[in-house]
Amino acid sequence: QVQVVESGGGLVQPGGSLRLSCAASGFIFSPNAMAWYRQAPGKQRELVARITAAGETYYGDSVKGRFSMSKDNAKNTEYLQMSSLKPEDTAVYYCSARVGLSDYWGRGTQVTVSS
Repeated sequence: QVQVVESGGGLVQPGGSLRLSCAASGFIFSPNAMAWYRQAPGKQRELVARITAAGETYYGDSVKGRFSMSKDNAKNTEYLQMSSLKPEDTAVYYCSARVGLSDYWGRGTQVTVSS
């Protein structure tokens, strides 16, 4: 069974840091790409970051320079390191894995940036 599981969310003060993890398993083929999206209440889903199988990365303008994405192939896990967090970063963060023409999603992890 395909599983995509996020973890690492929580409450952090503005200016703080947090690292999210995404563990993917059960795929017949390795994902072509993995990505982080987020959705805040009343706002549209937003692409945060994406990494390809070759390790190429993309970051949304709103997080560029503050967030970084990496992966640990041995653990089949990807990470989103978030720093200089702002209240507007508050959202549910979702991990996705693209295999062929299909996207598989985790259930999300809540990140709240507040003093």
